[in-house]
Amino acid sequence: MAGSTYKIIELVGTSDKSWEEAAKTAVETAGGSLRDLRVAEITKLDVTIENGKVRRYRARLNVSFKYQKE
Repeated sequence: MAGSTYKIIELVGTSDKSWEEAAKTAVETAGGSLRDLRVAEITKLDVTIENGKVRRYRARLNVSFKYQKE
């Protein structure tokens, strides 16, 4: 049985609604150009603040996808 190799990249997704929506945005956007996405690990959550109010949620993810030899 042959093993597999995966590449890991870091993505940051944003949302005006929630961290879950920010993570979903990052994964679905990356899925438009990367094939065989496998696992996403949320590594950091933060927010941007304007005038003392939360304006945007941000989720930083490590996303793995299967390495394809050219």
